[in-house]
Amino acid sequence: MLVRVVALVALLAVLGACTPDSGSAPPAGRATALAAAPDGIPAARWHAVLIAGDNDSPSFDNGIDALRDKLSARGVRDIRILTSDPGRNPSAQVASAANVSNALRGAGGAGACLAFITSHGNETGVVLRLANGVIRPGTLDSALDAGCGTLPTVVVVSACHSGVFLTSAMRQPNRVVLTAAAADRVSFGCGAGDQFTYYDQCLLQQFDGASTWSQLAQATRACVQSLEKSMGIRTPSQPQVFVGSSVAALRLPGR
Repeated sequence: MLVRVVALVALLAVLGACTPDSGSAPPAGRATALAAAPDGIPAARWHAVLIAGDNDSPSFDNGIDALRDKLSARGVRDIRILTSDPGRNPSAQVASAANVSNALRGAGGAGACLAFITSHGNETGVVLRLANGVIRPGTLDSALDAGCGTLPTVVVVSACHSGVFLTSAMRQPNRVVLTAAAADRVSFGCGAGDQFTYYDQCLLQQFDGASTWSQLAQATRACVQSLEKSMGIRTPSQPQVFVGSSVAALRLPGR
């Protein structure tokens, strides 16, 4: 009986994998080094764009709503919400590649940028269901370049196969990039009955105890590994972390 229960738990975890239903050098022409960014950027000078790309699970909009609340409590005021569930977030824009790009380009006068995307994903990018599209690594990189430039920039991509966003172009010295999974792995916890994805749950749990984005990345990864192990998942998601040389000690807003 115990063997059957463990097998059932593992199977349910795999069925909850966040897949849709149906250290390189920067490229030539970009700066390869920047002066170290200030460790602490005032919370009021952060520009945050939070994106839920799919509405077949409440976990995605739950994730951006919970992170918005944490950022607001820390003093972040410039928070843009993009959703795939307009009925839940009627004042938010629909999550489309164009709207994501426009939201990131609205960082004028900011001191730092945060882009958080949670959705289903595949080997080409992150699903944007209502827009019938996918935001690809090159599209996100171009939007970050145009909107945030050389500002300290944090990118969190919470989706299956989100390690595809760790391209050489995305690995800039002014960026911190966190992904919920390796390029060839799925992530978990985005079923219809899930409150948060595993990765988002861990990031939110660890947020208040971390001082820097690097600390948060490591604590979140350890939390995901522990959670997946407890669920009996045999092929772990392997969250990925990149921390650029100029933002190694970049602090979370309000810390």
